[in-house]
Amino acid sequence: MNTDRTMNTNATDDRTRFPDPVYKDTVLAPLFDHARDDHAEGFRRIDRAHLVMLEKTGILQRDVAGRIARALVEIDETVDPAQLEYTGEVEDYFFLREAELKARVGADTGGRLHTARSRNDIDHTLFKMALKARLAALLDEARALLSAMIDTAEREAETLIVAYTHGQPAQPTTFGHYLGAAIEVLIRDIERLEAAHAVADLSSMGAAAITTSGFPVDRALVAELLGFGAPQRNSYSCIAAVDYTTGAYAAVELLFLHLGRLIQDFQVWSSFEVAQIYVPNAFVQISSIMPQKRNPVPIEHMRHLSSQAMGKARMMKDIMHNTPFTDMNDSEGESQQAGYGAFETGSRVLRLLAAFVPALKINPDRVAANIDRACITITELADTLVRHEGLSFRQAHEIAAATAKAVVAEGASLSAGFTPFAAAFREATDRETTMDEAGFAEAVSPEYFVAVRDRFGGPAPVAMAEAITAYRAVLSRFEDTARARHAQETRAAEALDAAFNALTEAC
Repeated sequence: MNTDRTMNTNATDDRTRFPDPVYKDTVLAPLFDHARDDHAEGFRRIDRAHLVMLEKTGILQRDVAGRIARALVEIDETVDPAQLEYTGEVEDYFFLREAELKARVGADTGGRLHTARSRNDIDHTLFKMALKARLAALLDEARALLSAMIDTAEREAETLIVAYTHGQPAQPTTFGHYLGAAIEVLIRDIERLEAAHAVADLSSMGAAAITTSGFPVDRALVAELLGFGAPQRNSYSCIAAVDYTTGAYAAVELLFLHLGRLIQDFQVWSSFEVAQIYVPNAFVQISSIMPQKRNPVPIEHMRHLSSQAMGKARMMKDIMHNTPFTDMNDSEGESQQAGYGAFETGSRVLRLLAAFVPALKINPDRVAANIDRACITITELADTLVRHEGLSFRQAHEIAAATAKAVVAEGASLSAGFTPFAAAFREATDRETTMDEAGFAEAVSPEYFVAVRDRFGGPAPVAMAEAITAYRAVLSRFEDTARARHAQETRAAEALDAAFNALTEAC
C-alpha cells in the first residue's frame, strides 16, 4: 500500500479522502489494534536490528545511524503502544512509528531506516517471531504434561485396568501401559511442534518486497540479532510461503485432536457404570439439585476446549487454502491474530490435563469385577493351551470360547470355571486336560495375563520399565532443545542491545 493519496481538497464528502470511514472502522482500526497489541515489541526489535545492520554494512553512516538510534529510544520512552488509538492519520502501526521517527530527526533522516526493507518482509518476520514465542510456550506446557504422564505411568505400571476395543471390554492391561500409548502419541505431537518451530525459526528480513535488494544487506546478521536460527534462503519464499503458519497450526490441530481422544476415555471410565477411574474431590463438582452426584466436570471442559483449540487451528489452514502463492493479506495481520486463540485455549487444556492425570486413581474393586464379569483373560487361556497342551490356536480358541460361554450362562466367576473348562476340553480333544485347578486359575488371572506379555512394548514389568526409561530419554532431549532455544534468544537479545546501545553513543 502507498501512503501518498490523491486528495480532492475542494470536496466536502469524506468518502473522497483516505481512509473511508467504514474502511477505517472495519479494517484499518482492527489491524492497528492487532499490531499494537501483538507485535509492538517485534516492531521495536526489527527496527533496532535493521538499523544495526545498515550501519555495519556501510549502507548508513554511523552518525546518521546514531541519530536514528537515539530517536528510537525516545519513541520507546515516550510512546506507550497500549495507550494508542487509531485515528486514520496514518495508514497503520508501521507508518505511525515512521511518522514518530521523522518528527524527531526529519523526513530525510527518518526515511533512511526503511532502506532495503519492505512491510512484506517486516510483516512475515513479525508473524514468525510471534508464532515462535507461542510455539515455545506451548512446547513448555506439552513437556510438562509429558513429564506428568511419564511419572504417572511409572507409578501405575502394575495397576490393572480393563482395555477396551470397539467400546467393549477386551483384555486386561495396566494403567501405566495405557498411558504409555498416549505418551508415545504426545511425543510425536511434540516432535511435530518442534518441526513447525524450526520452519518459523527462519527470518524473512532482507527479502524486502520480493527479490531482496541492490544494497549489500547482511541477512544473516539481522536473523542472528532477532534470535532466528538463520535467514530463509529464497526471498520469494520469505513473503509467499506461509507453510510456517500452516505447519504450525497443523501440528497444534493434531495435538488437541489426539488429546481429545484420551480425554474422552477418561469421561467414559469415570462414569458410574464403568467406574474404572476415581476422580478426586478437587476435580469434582456437585449437582445443584441431586446431592448424590459427583460430576467430574473438568473432563468436559478439557474435551470441549480441546475441540475449540483444534477448530481454531484448523481454521487457519482453511484460511490459507486456495490463496495465490504470493504476499497476501489472507495470511497476515487479522488471520495471524485469529489463530493465536488456538494457543490460548490449548494452553488451558495442557495445564489442566497435567494436573488432572497425576490425580487420577484406579478403582481396583471395580476393575477386578469388570475383568471377571467380561471374561477378558480368556485369550490367555487359549494361548496357554497352545503352549502346554500342544493344541492349534483355533482349537484352543474354541475351547476357551465354550468355557467363557458356560461361565457367563451360570453367572459364575471365570476363575472358578475349571469344571466347564475341563468338559469343553474333553469334548474338543477326546482326552483329559493336563491342567489342574490351580493352573487354570493362574492362566485366567489378570496378573498372569500381564506378566507373560513381556515382549517389547508389552505391559509386563520389564517391558514397561524399559519403555519408561526410553520416554524419559526423549523428554530429556526435548528439554535440551528448549534450553538451547532459550539460550539462542538470550544471546540474540544481549547482542542486539549491545550493538544498538553502541549506536546511541555515536557522534
